[in-house]
Amino acid sequence: MQTSGFELLLPDGVLDYFEITQVDQKEKEISIVLEERNIIPEEYQGRKLESKGFYEDSKVQDFPLRGKAVFLIVRRRRWIDKETGDIVFRHWELVAKGTRMTQEFATFLKGLSRY
Repeated sequence: MQTSGFELLLPDGVLDYFEITQVDQKEKEISIVLEERNIIPEEYQGRKLESKGFYEDSKVQDFPLRGKAVFLIVRRRRWIDKETGDIVFRHWELVAKGTRMTQEFATFLKGLSRY
């Protein structure tokens, strides 16, 4: 997706792991779809993983912008280990320690693991 300016609203480091794939602007709301990039998690490097789509979307309300509600639609990726058949995903508590992503956003993403 081309630069839209909406990436400026996201916490530092988010675009290292997610890309904005869609922005829907309506009269009273803006929805920004964030899709996790197909980058193998560091803790699984060296394993034969294949992307197997995404978990169910999570919709989270963010700070309003110019009187419009802002929603982040987060699509977390999952991979299958081709040798064991296990489904794996990125562990956000590990990411927060080693990147410039804000702890707040990493905590939010970690919370999505419960769903």
